Amino acid sequence: MYAVTPKFLTALTTSHQIVVTVDAYYAGVLTRADLPVAEGSVTVDRGSRTRRSLSLTVADPGLLPWDPTDTLATYGQELVVKRGIRYPNGAEEVVPLGTFRITEPAGDTLYGPVTLTGTTAEADIMDDRFQVPTSTRGYGGAFTALDALIHQTLPSATVVNLTAGTRNPSVAVADWDAGADRWDAVVQLATAMQAEVFVDAVGRFVVVDRPNVLTGPVVWDIAEGEGGALISSARQMSRTNVFNAVQATGENAASGSAPVSAVAKDTDPSSPTRWGGPFGKVTKSISSPLWTTVGICQSVANFALLDAIAPNISTSIDSLPNPALEAGDIIRVSHAGRKELFAVQSFSIPLTATGDFTITLRGGKEDV
Repeated sequence: MYAVTPKFLTALTTSHQIVVTVDAYYAGVLTRADLPVAEGSVTVDRGSRTRRSLSLTVADPGLLPWDPTDTLATYGQELVVKRGIRYPNGAEEVVPLGTFRITEPAGDTLYGPVTLTGTTAEADIMDDRFQVPTSTRGYGGAFTALDALIHQTLPSATVVNLTAGTRNPSVAVADWDAGADRWDAVVQLATAMQAEVFVDAVGRFVVVDRPNVLTGPVVWDIAEGEGGALISSARQMSRTNVFNAVQATGENAASGSAPVSAVAKDTDPSSPTRWGGPFGKVTKSISSPLWTTVGICQSVANFALLDAIAPNISTSIDSLPNPALEAGDIIRVSHAGRKELFAVQSFSIPLTATGDFTITLRGGKEDV
């Protein structure tokens, strides 16, 4: 979660005045401050290739772009979005929601409004497909290679390794053909670090450990009743995407090594998903050219099994909006007489005082 004061979190659960700013930039230069926002939202989703996306409506038809350098044109123009709170004394505490490349502005030329969408900088890496065959040869570490692939596209990008111990494990030689998706390669390298990579609210490419509801710090408590932020909650259980074995396979033509594989199974006799128990035998297969030994495959399979056996309990809650949240944050929800820990999967932050704030959660564990 973006760092905010305790006062900010307390104010979320009481009557307060919101502050929203959307500023336009072109080639790094501010072209229009404080666009007139009619409505909109920022969606944050761990399951999306671009972690953050923008949907915005601007009332002024004069902002409909005609020329390549217009404020809301699609030739590299960006919008910096923030939301926060104005306290009774007039002081403001505002948090960033993202920097978005404008993708599709449209509107009535006479009356407006102008609607548009935007995406964060992962899209820049996706667009820049490899023009020549590219290899990890010579980089040594997975993070070193990942950092280089991003900077080849965006030389001024900030790339931060926030994994525990700032891991930079050695990486096998892997090749990507001309025309291959550069962002897929970046994600593969993050996976080799047993981590995930995305663009955060301040525009940095960050590599972070995958969330763990048992060990991760709780960043926000959501409770029902007076003084709480919870409005409603719903729960659904499914066996879809729950596995009790993971087979990891590595096949790397570039290194000349033979294919290798390893399997990890849930053998805990007390586990409801134990291999061969009432749940059955359900295997998940994963592969990467970066896994070149049985030991690496076994390590990856063991790590992936922790996520594979997690209960697929879909919980969604409606709460008062918290713009400081990040997907992957661990939160504690008090509802129906229980306290449960969840990892935040996705949510949409409204850019006006009205609008629902629904959070999709996963990995619920009772907080004892």
